[in-house]
Amino acid sequence: MRFGGFQPFSLSDYPGHVAAIAFAQGCNFRCPFCHNGDLLAAIPSEKNLYPESEILRTLERRMGQLEGLVMSGGEPTLQEDLPRFLATVKGLGYRVKLDTNGSRPDVLAQLFAQDLVDYVAMDIKAPLAKYNRLSGVAVDTSAIEESIALITWSKLPHHFRTTAVGPLLSDSDMHAIAAMTPKDSELVVQPFDPENALDPALRTEAAIA
Repeated sequence: MRFGGFQPFSLSDYPGHVAAIAFAQGCNFRCPFCHNGDLLAAIPSEKNLYPESEILRTLERRMGQLEGLVMSGGEPTLQEDLPRFLATVKGLGYRVKLDTNGSRPDVLAQLFAQDLVDYVAMDIKAPLAKYNRLSGVAVDTSAIEESIALITWSKLPHHFRTTAVGPLLSDSDMHAIAAMTPKDSELVVQPFDPENALDPALRTEAAIA
């Protein structure tokens, strides 16, 4: 797999577990509020990729200290090697949390069927009518709806999350997002940090006032 970064220790990214975080390189969205711009390109032009072998070596060394791996990004489900990599991680005895934008329900279904994921966090970017604006690309919103349903039906521990981008999402939009969230699922609302937003217009204090 192609990785844009690796964090060997986190107490906050996998609920209830001490974990490392692997950041998949490449994303099919271009959210204007994204703060991980370096991870968007499938093949980065200005920085080296983080070797998969180093991630696995770290996980091997820290068995007994870490409990899980957060597979984040970028968008992990874009990479064909994801099932193989997660199977290797699971083979080391780790739990896996997957962070996803929900654009690839076919991949989610495959991962669930192979028992390669223990926890899922999916972003709900916006009400469906505003999805293109908040994701920065044309989105098949039926795939988003399918992913929400798959995650709910999987019975895996999970939550959905939304970044409260004040300049782009109104109070009524946030209510619509809450209505999209299945009744028994948690919706985590994340604050918007404009400092490194992909769209320069969102980086100013005036934009978020």
